[in-house]
Amino acid sequence: MKITILGSGTSTGVPEIGCTCPVCTSTDRRDNRLRASSFLHTDDAAILIDCGPDFREQMLRASIYEKIDGVLITHEHYDHVGGLDDLRPFGRFDDIPIYSDAYTATHLRVRMPYCFVNKQYPGVPRIYLQEVEAGKPFHIRGTEVLPIAVMHGKLPILGYRIGKLGYVTDMLTMPDTSYEQLKGLDVLIMNALRPQSHPTHQSISEALVAAERIGAKETYFIHMSHHAGLHAEISRQLPPHIHFAYDGLEIEF
Repeated sequence: MKITILGSGTSTGVPEIGCTCPVCTSTDRRDNRLRASSFLHTDDAAILIDCGPDFREQMLRASIYEKIDGVLITHEHYDHVGGLDDLRPFGRFDDIPIYSDAYTATHLRVRMPYCFVNKQYPGVPRIYLQEVEAGKPFHIRGTEVLPIAVMHGKLPILGYRIGKLGYVTDMLTMPDTSYEQLKGLDVLIMNALRPQSHPTHQSISEALVAAERIGAKETYFIHMSHHAGLHAEISRQLPPHIHFAYDGLEIEF
């Protein structure tokens, strides 16, 4: 498997508009963070995880243009679904299934009604919704995907386990069953917003505790804000098997 981190930033991205802090003005490209999204290649499937408003720029940066076998959506917030319309060019390969929980699917039908009607006008992205539930595995081609229950503050959302990969973003807490479902990972991708606590996201210290409990061989933090600090500095504070991800990072396992 190979996963490419397309975006490692939080909802405002980094640099944040109007900010002149050391992170937002850094010349280190690892401090430039588009909204959180990743692209996974398994043995037989190409899978996009979340499709935020930076999706077009991310695809151009990564030079990715190929058939997408499925899009895994974690939840309905704009920074995770705002780029779905930009899937249009990928519809030239085939229709693209969008996997989400029922709550998210309902919101997408309201937000993008022109995509999910019987009579579509020319040029509409060739996407369709597939509702999934936490704890009930499904397949994208031959690849098994297990949705994981995650709490984004008080909002139930989804993480995903695909083989030895775990992908969890926007988490504040998880039930014990989800921790059990994430045992035995080679790679964990997990959110770590900033040093300070937050009502709906893990802080860095909370993410470290959760990562140690899961016990993946290697853990990569995503969904960081500019408050997280400079990549070069904060990376030195982490254990050897835990890393801050950055846009464009490719992880093979």
